[in-house]
Amino acid sequence: MPEPPPDTLDLRGVTCPLTFVRTKVALGRLAVGAELEVLLDEGEAAESVPRSLSEEGQEVRERGAWIEPGVVRLLVVRAR
Repeated sequence: MPEPPPDTLDLRGVTCPLTFVRTKVALGRLAVGAELEVLLDEGEAAESVPRSLSEEGQEVRERGAWIEPGVVRLLVVRAR
């Protein structure tokens, strides 16, 4: 059976530190092992959110460009 698509959290236009806080809250609502797709504006948020998630023990599986210029896509797996 194929895996369900990840939940998506669109944080385009949201500034730090709310980007990390909202990502952390969204992950907390998911089961361990579930995936969360996070869309962030390039810049501070795209740099600090994956770093902060990794420091908290979450798994940032992918980080890359999204279909829209200036947007970064993270794929995060809730590790705990």
